Amino acid sequence: MSKKSVVTGILSYGMSGRVFHAPFIHQKSRFELRAVVERHEKRAQRRYPDVISYDSVDELLNDDKIEFVIVNTPNDTHVDYATKALKAGKHILVEKPFAPNAEDARKLFELGKAVNRYVMVFQNRRWDSDFKLLKRVVERETLGELIELHVRFDRYRMEKSPKIFKERKIPGSGVLYDLGPHLLDQVISLFGKPEKSLKILATHRPGSEVDDFSTLVLSYPKGFTVFIHASLLVANPLPAYVLHGVRGSFHKVRADVQEDQLQAGLSPKDPQYGIEPVGKEGLITLVKPNGDRELRYREALKGDYNDLFNAVYAQIRKEEPFPVKSEEILWQLEILEQPTWNGI
Repeated sequence: MSKKSVVTGILSYGMSGRVFHAPFIHQKSRFELRAVVERHEKRAQRRYPDVISYDSVDELLNDDKIEFVIVNTPNDTHVDYATKALKAGKHILVEKPFAPNAEDARKLFELGKAVNRYVMVFQNRRWDSDFKLLKRVVERETLGELIELHVRFDRYRMEKSPKIFKERKIPGSGVLYDLGPHLLDQVISLFGKPEKSLKILATHRPGSEVDDFSTLVLSYPKGFTVFIHASLLVANPLPAYVLHGVRGSFHKVRADVQEDQLQAGLSPKDPQYGIEPVGKEGLITLVKPNGDRELRYREALKGDYNDLFNAVYAQIRKEEPFPVKSEEILWQLEILEQPTWNGI
């Protein structure tokens, strides 16, 4: 084990710990997965025999050998556990939503500076294959001046989530706070802070306490408008990204395979990891000066959450700025917590 490996603890070994974190931390090149928290069934050691399984968050935070902690507990505990981890002298990576509001987020960033520890936010969807293709189209100005962008995350789940914290009316619950941070982060990473924003929420599932439909409308200079949609009741999902510009349009279905591959146990080092299946290509439609349409199909770039953890390592060991900036998270939360539009 290299002396430069970042000794890491994961605060929960549920789905996110098992799928989104442990496979990357246990690669033993830049990180050392020392411990996880498992309050009930002890499953981590079946896959990682050398890992300590603590019964509580406090036990893990009291482990002096751990220098970096991943806060992947229920949404309403993020601020509390992130605060405890910073005060225990740990660098932290916190899952979305980072905090229920911008004020709590600002306090965490300030605490990190006060104790000289890094505060990072796990916005892994920046490294999705489908989004990376959208980013390339935007950066290459393929469509000319942009007019509108539609970003969607559609699911169909009439039943309530077994994760109770997602269904209770508490800070950070509902589909807006579940999927909104992913989509907002992608948009903000491309275009920055919008000039204006509007939020629409609705609840359609019988007996639900939280929103299951959300729309955000973001206004940018020169009339460019972004529509962000997240819904739990879409039986036939629409494209994840539809972008229109003065020269043409771009359509792309949501096709990133990383979560499914990790769920199935595929290693992030496998050559097939993050590669979209054939038939999911993005479609660019360009209008020629004579009015004819030119169709171009584009394969997505390789999706790779390894790059997020490479950035975490670079921040801790090389003091290279983490790509998800604190001001971007504050903008995100200010948009999420704004009053809901109730119509005219």
